[in-house]
Amino acid sequence: MMVTFEGRFTESSALRMAIVIARFNDLVTNKLLMGCLDCLQRHGIDTSDKSSQLDIAWVPGSLELPLVTQSLARTGQYDVVITLGAVIRGDTPHFEVVVAEASKGIATVSRDTGVPVIFGVLTTDTMQQALERAGIKSNLGWNYALQALEMGSLMRELHKK
Repeated sequence: MMVTFEGRFTESSALRMAIVIARFNDLVTNKLLMGCLDCLQRHGIDTSDKSSQLDIAWVPGSLELPLVTQSLARTGQYDVVITLGAVIRGDTPHFEVVVAEASKGIATVSRDTGVPVIFGVLTTDTMQQALERAGIKSNLGWNYALQALEMGSLMRELHKK
């Protein structure tokens, strides 16, 4: 008999989560964080300062996201980790280096620890594009939170079987 596994948003209130967020381009990352927290709160996650469900770690930039994400994931305390950052193309090849290393590092953390890590790093050509994705048109922080809720629930379901 075929078994179908899916994450459910109705079971999210039991999840323990972390958000790792880059300070660089904080005009954008703060907006992503607000969208993310709004979604989590509306789905039953305690996002207050006294929360035992959610921890937030700030890092200098997107290049530092993988290391702190790995440290948190390895503790075994979190069902899912969300990474938030914004890398905006400039006049130098620095953009390509940061994007490549951040994305590879974040993906590696998820595979190595078995903890779902949501890649919430915007990679845009302009600040305007980043701001549009962080709230002017829609806030992708909300989407990253939904992905986290679904993956956290899905992994719990898989571990039950």
